Amino acid sequence: MVASQEKAIEQARVDQVIDAIDQQIEQAKEAIAEAHRETRAVEKNYGENASINRYEVDDIAESRSALEQQRQLVARATENEDILKRQLATLQELRKSPYFGRIQIKEPESNEIETLYIGVASLMNSDKNDFLVYDWRAPISSVYYNGTLGPVTYQTPSGPRTVELVQKRQFTIENGRITNMFDTNETVGDEMLQAALGQQNDQFMQNIVATIQQEQNDIIRNTSSDLLIVQGVAGSGKTSTMLQRIAYLLYHSKESLNADQIVLFSPNLLFSQYISEVLPSLGERNMRQVTLAGFLKRRFEGLNVETIFDRYEEGTDDQVQPTQKFLESAKAMQSVRDYVETIKHGQHSLVFTDINFGDRVFFSADHIQDIFNGQPAALSIADRLVRTKNHLIRELQKRSRIEAKKDWIQKALNELDTQAIHRLMGRHSIDDFADEQAQARYLSRRLAHNRLRIVADAIYNNYFLDHYSQYAQFLKQINWPKEINENAQTQLIHDYQRGLEFHQLHFMHTAPLMYLRDLITGSGENNDFQYIFIDEMQDYPTAMLIYLHHTFPNARFTILGDSEQALFYPLQLPENLLRTLAQDLQAKKPRLITLRQSYRSTTEITNFAKALLPDGDQIHAFTRHGESPVLKMCYQQTEWERQLQETVNQQLTKYPTVAILTKDQEQAQQVYHALYRHVNHLHRLTSKDVQLSHEGVVILPTYLAKGLEFDSVVLADVSQKTMGPAATGLLYTMATRAMHNLTLISNGPIADAFTDQATKQLIIHRQLSEEER
Repeated sequence: MVASQEKAIEQARVDQVIDAIDQQIEQAKEAIAEAHRETRAVEKNYGENASINRYEVDDIAESRSALEQQRQLVARATENEDILKRQLATLQELRKSPYFGRIQIKEPESNEIETLYIGVASLMNSDKNDFLVYDWRAPISSVYYNGTLGPVTYQTPSGPRTVELVQKRQFTIENGRITNMFDTNETVGDEMLQAALGQQNDQFMQNIVATIQQEQNDIIRNTSSDLLIVQGVAGSGKTSTMLQRIAYLLYHSKESLNADQIVLFSPNLLFSQYISEVLPSLGERNMRQVTLAGFLKRRFEGLNVETIFDRYEEGTDDQVQPTQKFLESAKAMQSVRDYVETIKHGQHSLVFTDINFGDRVFFSADHIQDIFNGQPAALSIADRLVRTKNHLIRELQKRSRIEAKKDWIQKALNELDTQAIHRLMGRHSIDDFADEQAQARYLSRRLAHNRLRIVADAIYNNYFLDHYSQYAQFLKQINWPKEINENAQTQLIHDYQRGLEFHQLHFMHTAPLMYLRDLITGSGENNDFQYIFIDEMQDYPTAMLIYLHHTFPNARFTILGDSEQALFYPLQLPENLLRTLAQDLQAKKPRLITLRQSYRSTTEITNFAKALLPDGDQIHAFTRHGESPVLKMCYQQTEWERQLQETVNQQLTKYPTVAILTKDQEQAQQVYHALYRHVNHLHRLTSKDVQLSHEGVVILPTYLAKGLEFDSVVLADVSQKTMGPAATGLLYTMATRAMHNLTLISNGPIADAFTDQATKQLIIHRQLSEEER
């Protein structure tokens, strides 16, 4: 500990910084008030002038131009006000804890020692000529995270620079008061980590800028890799580090990158809500978030697409596994590319379908096929389709003039009321026509054009292509692996087509089907996004990762996960994953970073979890001690229910929230029925839930708990009959959700996944079996 006199000096500086913050808060409030008045004035002016002269063409263009200028003024005024509000929020957060670190450095060319303070955001004095606090993302701040005392090199915009780190000091400041302060030679001293990790969990993840470790800092500040794979053990801070990385990238490339150009694929909606406060706490807007299920839902509108959760719940027939394994592999995606090449060279044909108007065929599939075949064969399929669409649009225009003269248009015209006729007239008036016949011809053409818009939309949206039948044709010509016989192939195609009849699509078809559709039409790519983050990479088949790389061709990928937590796919070593993905995603600068230090759980919980794994000795537990995990053995259903009730109620006296983890939703429902009359504030969560409960008991299947952490965790039933074979990954994932307390209950003999070494880490409470009684 630092001497009390030194602490008094540091507290005096904290007080000075808070005084400076208070002054800037007042200035920010005045600026916001002024900006608000300006915004209201611009909005009022916009409302008074938001009208268009619709009588003359020149006036219409001029009015629209003026209106657009007004809209831009409103947008700029609103954006300015929002920026000022974010600055105020940052200042108010800084006031509670202005900084968490201090470094003293000496430049090589001088003996002067410079003292710098590190915090969550930059703060300058009123003259704007001196930094009171440096942003943790600033280049010089990397000295705090990466350096031990002595020479330290850090990156600057002009290249690497070396300084001597003379002293590193760390603070815990709460509401403007220093509660802890010490000097250290480490990135972050154990004392600070102990305090941070020992706190009770909140419903939102907190930022970790004060406790970033060196290996985490390497991930955060990496700007060179186009494929960065982070393999991290449970509780190693993967997700927190990912969010700090996003904040760093937004800071590092503020002129060329904004939050809307970053997409995070999160494992579920609960996780999305859990991490939603991290970036705002650092003064940044949240990036776009989507779940894989949500992404697929938008790509297959009108179909009920199976999720990996659905497949896990339903179980998989052993006969289906080989076909699933192939369709979700890189080889399947290569087969799609090869198949599209055969279409280009005429070995296979596109599958067209009729474009209907009402109950009649407007453009037949054969007619569309003839138009497509008439395009130059040297062109790509996508270019030939564009020409086909243009040809169809020209035909539609001609047909529209013909349809305008038909009886059905005249009948529809006669049924229109005066208001509808007026809308159809548009900017014209009755004086613009020579006679009634000329007006009637104009109205007929306009009505025909409007009614046939549905045909134009079908052409524009490629509805004349039958992608689902095309995919069935693709499945029939695949060079299948030897282990998939003809019967399995036939059954797969039959199940796929039957599923479509009921508007259902199995997950294994999604990546190759989307890829086939995109390669044929030349669509599906989004070039605006610069960074894609994927959490829980072990839950994504290779084919889906390849498709996402196709969809976001200009983006750099950061992919995080823990191979030991693979619930849906077989274990794949990180080194093998990097090698295959670097090849499949054509990465030029791939990098793998492995995190082996676990911070989430107490030493006792981590030691139990790592003992479950064959390579668990590679996981390092952080030294934060607590109670040993407890295993309660039961041999009767009534005893299991009683133990579950007692355990949950007992844990609720220690922690505001207790999580009960189950294998699947069926077991979660069973647990809920066993507890709902005996436990208050009971919540059962599903994949549709978007928010964790503030307090009480949450019951959820383990796959929804990925990425989350809880103070106290109860594993509902770890018996062999419930967990089943090959449950190591499941049990490891369950155990590593617990921060402070872990209780396991078994309704019968425990699962085979328990190793002897893991069992030795448990305190076992054994109930007598019926035979023993």
